[in-house]
Amino acid sequence: MLQDTLTIRYYQKLSDALGELWNRGYRFDDLRLYVDGYLAALRHANTIEPYQIHRLEEEITRYLYDSSNFESLESQTDYY
Repeated sequence: MLQDTLTIRYYQKLSDALGELWNRGYRFDDLRLYVDGYLAALRHANTIEPYQIHRLEEEITRYLYDSSNFESLESQTDYY
């Protein structure tokens, strides 16, 4: 569970971006590459502590591989 406010903001931005990319037609391999690049940028910028980046990586990976996060997005796009 993320507790640092800055780390939570990064999680929210990243999960929102994953949803947008999913709606544009990108799938899991592309999303994983996006996550890896995002985390690498955070590591390089030293904006948050390394242990917080590791926690963020665990949480966003859990989000990415939970198919229920993307099912509702598919049904919304199919409706329109």
